[in-house]
Amino acid sequence: MREVLDDLVRWWEAGEPVGMGTVVATWRSAPRPAGASMLVGPDGTAVGSVSGGCVEGAVYEEAQEVVDSGAPVLRRYGVSDDDAFAIGLTCGGILDVYVERIDPQTFPQLREVAAAIRSGAPVAVVTCVAGGADRIGARLIVDPHAVSGSLGSPRLDQAAADDVRGMLAQGKTGTLKYGHDGQRRGDDLTLFVAAYAPKPRMIVFGAIDFAAAVARIGAFLGYQVTVCDARPVFATRKRFPDAHEVIVAWPDRYLRAESEAGRIDERTVVCVLTHDPKFDVPVLELALRMPLAYVGAMGSRRTHDDRLARLKEAGLTGDELARLASPIGLDLGARTPEETAVSIAGEIIAARWGGTGSRLAELDTRIHR
Repeated sequence: MREVLDDLVRWWEAGEPVGMGTVVATWRSAPRPAGASMLVGPDGTAVGSVSGGCVEGAVYEEAQEVVDSGAPVLRRYGVSDDDAFAIGLTCGGILDVYVERIDPQTFPQLREVAAAIRSGAPVAVVTCVAGGADRIGARLIVDPHAVSGSLGSPRLDQAAADDVRGMLAQGKTGTLKYGHDGQRRGDDLTLFVAAYAPKPRMIVFGAIDFAAAVARIGAFLGYQVTVCDARPVFATRKRFPDAHEVIVAWPDRYLRAESEAGRIDERTVVCVLTHDPKFDVPVLELALRMPLAYVGAMGSRRTHDDRLARLKEAGLTGDELARLASPIGLDLGARTPEETAVSIAGEIIAARWGGTGSRLAELDTRIHR
């Protein structure tokens, strides 16, 4: 919806109904991802795309019918290679497209959702796209702190909100299935979750070989990765091809500037790999006083003890120091930069979801939290 938002809101504010088709699931080599949308405006204008041109004609006609009837539909295109070729999906891809009528009555929260998307605030739109006739089209709006709307059951609303916040934290769009009353083992209802959130940030301080491996795995995990170092000879794009940006700046000055600019939030992960007091102590002093998801620092146990002493001298409290993951990572016996990056990634994941880092074979608790 993001790419067609301006036109959608313009027609919505004018009170004019719009047909919207949204890709809710794909298989094989479908040309557009889940979340891609196409509008059919009140004047017949088509905006956006669900397949790069392959099935737009069919979706266009479906959208016009849905605007007239008011009844949303879920259509699958490309069920077989023969069908795929017939409708233009010559790659053989398969996609499910949910087509609905959008107006102030069917989507009363659109203005607020649009404002959140435009401001970069995380928000998810949850729509029931398959299941009981009385549930299809029901909508729930979820952000990190609030929920509005309903999917038809308080228990379902609660279960969906919990799971959707996990997807929103990852910026992940996709489907969830539940029983009619929110049973997670049920599959009576299919919910489509359109998550609108900037990727969480990973800021890696220290342009060393370990940082290159951490940047690589951070990008793989879905983070927007920044590598920062005050030394221009080391902080180069060539040395960190997997980072989204490489910054030459003193770590503490950069972190302060990013925080003051509002580009740091509670999902942000900070990895301090410099193990040099003149760099890591000032940036850790700042980071540990921010509401970040994770703060880790590399170094030997001797370095760690020296670092803690310096941070205490800087006035950090016991609670603030307890947030520091140092020495960084889990005990995997890692030796290489790549193995160390896996160790660090494991600790970040455990911090995010409340994991212990223990072997699952040795636990009898729930696997997924």
